[in-house]
Amino acid sequence: MIYQQKPSLHDLRNADPSRRIISVTIGPMPRPLPAGIGDPMPKVNAYFDDGTEEVLFEYFPDELSFVESECIGLTASEAKDLRHRKDVAYLRS
Repeated sequence: MIYQQKPSLHDLRNADPSRRIISVTIGPMPRPLPAGIGDPMPKVNAYFDDGTEEVLFEYFPDELSFVESECIGLTASEAKDLRHRKDVAYLRS
């Protein structure tokens, strides 16, 4: 697959809200503790049916987990809402 260049902030604000995720990459994961203290958190990078890609969010892997199949077919907004729901569930546990 060939993807277009990463969109600018202006492009993301004007992106079609109906575009659907067709593929996701997640990572990289931080190293085990204590060596991984300060490592960047994993990112969920989505590829959309219109050929664009976007980093949707970062997360703490000791609190939340994601797999590609959870995001396929969702819009960017729905995927971000999924992260929010998982975060709230974790905080309430």
